[in-house]
Amino acid sequence: MPAPHPPEFRRRAVDLARAGDKPVSAIAKELSISESCLRNWMAQADADDTGGSESRLNSAEKRELVELRKEKRRLEVENEILKRAAAYFARENVLPK
Repeated sequence: MPAPHPPEFRRRAVDLARAGDKPVSAIAKELSISESCLRNWMAQADADDTGGSESRLNSAEKRELVELRKEKRRLEVENEILKRAAAYFARENVLPK
């Protein structure tokens, strides 16, 4: 699902806010977005520009985290399947006395 606002729109909004010609609240109102939304975009842009910080992941790190979580879920499912298969075959190979 695409983001509600394209990346170029976000970049321009952040650039306008960083220019400091108007308050962030005024820029946000002109762009029909909330002030908190614009501030979040600014914080994310700062994290992306500096390569990330301890409190915020940059965009590349966020994408990597999403992929790693997907891979983790896939591996957990595969592991559960293998456990069940091992238990099944263990029961099959038990010789009755």
